[in-house]
Amino acid sequence: MRTFLTVWLGQVISLFGSAMTGFALTTWAWQLTNSATALALVGFFHFAPTVLFSPIAGALVDRWNRKLVMMFSDLGTGLATIAILGLYSAGRLEIWHLYVAGVFAGTFQAFQWPAYGAATTLLLPKAQYGRASGMISLAESAANTLAPLLAGVLIVTIGLTGILLIDIATFLFAIGALLIVRLPQPKTTAEGRAGQGSLLQEAAYGFRYIVARPSLLGLQLVFFVGNLMASLGMTVMAPMILAQTRNSATILGSVQSAGALGGVVGGVLIAAWGGPKRRVHGVLLGHVVTGLTEATRAFGLSFWYVGNFAGSGTVPILNGSNQALWQAKVAPDVQGRVFSVRRLIAQVSAPLAILAAGPLADRVFEPGMQPGGALAGAFGALVGTGPGHGMALMTLLAGLAMALAGAVSYAIPAVRNAEELLPDYQALTMEQADAGIGALAAPETV
Repeated sequence: MRTFLTVWLGQVISLFGSAMTGFALTTWAWQLTNSATALALVGFFHFAPTVLFSPIAGALVDRWNRKLVMMFSDLGTGLATIAILGLYSAGRLEIWHLYVAGVFAGTFQAFQWPAYGAATTLLLPKAQYGRASGMISLAESAANTLAPLLAGVLIVTIGLTGILLIDIATFLFAIGALLIVRLPQPKTTAEGRAGQGSLLQEAAYGFRYIVARPSLLGLQLVFFVGNLMASLGMTVMAPMILAQTRNSATILGSVQSAGALGGVVGGVLIAAWGGPKRRVHGVLLGHVVTGLTEATRAFGLSFWYVGNFAGSGTVPILNGSNQALWQAKVAPDVQGRVFSVRRLIAQVSAPLAILAAGPLADRVFEPGMQPGGALAGAFGALVGTGPGHGMALMTLLAGLAMALAGAVSYAIPAVRNAEELLPDYQALTMEQADAGIGALAAPETV
């Protein structure tokens, strides 16, 4: 636990810096372009390589030292921030530079999550997986709670340059935390031997593993739909708020902080509780609740705060339940490959949604929800008309679709009964891994 907490603390500090930079660059890009499409492309070019390179990254994570992989990932992301700082300081930063930096940083970040998740499996006993996942979510939310508000203040005093320098310092802190700990490497299991081969064969093994288990595939298809809808709504949330508040960075920052505070509460809850005994309930009901709260953000200022708080508070429980389920079911020495493909299936829809959200907002929903627009007659009384209200309608429809995906999944036995249909793998303690004990399949204890 001490090793996990050391790595976790390094990530908390690093995520805080990244959240400040993300907020500052979002407001900079909006003021420069006043375009939802431009903001969506910033997110797309950062997120797409993280997902698309996942299978190769996962195969390499299982081959390489996971501690070095995490340091390598932090270093690459930090170099992208240094490049942005250099361009901005020289007065040459343009919107397309953010696209290129996003591709570079996103490629390195494709390695971070599978390495972190797989390393955690060997650090902690199975009973602690839910709590550990909650703490990881808590780290993300805690970083985002104060970062938007603080960035909104600091951008006036120290500017974008100062915020980028803080971000670089936090990357160095995360790397330093990794330098002082030892992370165990998994021993080879029968499943690991079955997945050995060339790099492409090992990358493809993650697909074969999941497709051969309908329950795991079904869970990820729920996330495929959920992430598609959530990304549509979240991509337009910042421009929706800015458009409806005459570019108020203060309101945008406070709304984002309300969501982050909800994430902190949810992270603390699952870190203390460990999540529901039947983790599939945390996954499916989590989609229902998150979707409904996203839908409420369409109804104006007060709902921005309440919906963001409640929705973000549910996400740690949803993700923590899912992560604990997969850690218990998948052999440690193939988790890099399997978790990466799991991420690809679940999140490949998100870049598509991010790419589509901007043009849908700028060309369809925003014009349609202006007074007298094609959509205003049907939906104007529900979400209002004028700047930003087309994006509000997008948020409403996307949230309802996400909730529906979670509810319908209860009717599918392979998904609803995933925990009974799949046997557990017994995770090893660090001492067992060092002793050379291999992971053994064990029947589920219900």
